[in-house]
Amino acid sequence: MARAQLLLAEVLGTFVLVFVGSWSIVSAGRMSSPAQIAVAFGFGLALLAGLYAFGEVSGGHFNPAVSLGMFLSRRLDPRDLIAYWVAQIVGAVLASLAVLAASNQDTVASTATKVGAGSSAWDAFWLEFLLTAVFVAVILQSTRSDRVRGTALIAIPITLVAIHLAAIPISGSSVNPARSLGPAIVGNTWGDIWIYLIAPPLGAIVGAILHGLLFPRYDAGAVEVAEISEV
Repeated sequence: MARAQLLLAEVLGTFVLVFVGSWSIVSAGRMSSPAQIAVAFGFGLALLAGLYAFGEVSGGHFNPAVSLGMFLSRRLDPRDLIAYWVAQIVGAVLASLAVLAASNQDTVASTATKVGAGSSAWDAFWLEFLLTAVFVAVILQSTRSDRVRGTALIAIPITLVAIHLAAIPISGSSVNPARSLGPAIVGNTWGDIWIYLIAPPLGAIVGAILHGLLFPRYDAGAVEVAEISEV
């Protein structure tokens, strides 16, 4: 491996450590810690459940930004990318409809991602952008590395927990356009939705580019769509 790649990996790894850790400190001062931890682990464990239940079939993307990263890494063809996006949005809307069936529209609206009190739209956009880049980079490597392949099903949800701990009070912590779009549609709340439809895909592009700089690209004809099924 080239020296430049080694040094870039150290730069990026240290960035992730300090950036996510620093924002966790900031966020801890803005929100009740028990509540923040409960939400963070709720999403992380929900992702873990989805991966174990359905990941072997589809690859367990469950996130348009992740599918975009897979496409840019040549693990998903354009037709499947669009199909995955549609399926993910349908799943998110159905989930919010299920919440609506047991509550009301105001309750669904309360689950929408929105900019936190005391934070600006730029704060939320920047955080969603960078954290999605980190999330996609973790997924792209953990699902292909012989060294860490056996831990991907744990590494990915734990990374999502860390992201939520860092971002909940600032951006609501989405890093997933479908997760934000479902409650917005069913709860009819659209105030900050543009952030969550634009920042995560941009972050996915950066995450895929950085991953491509550090690791050789996959041969599109040699890789299954369902990457996580091989874990």
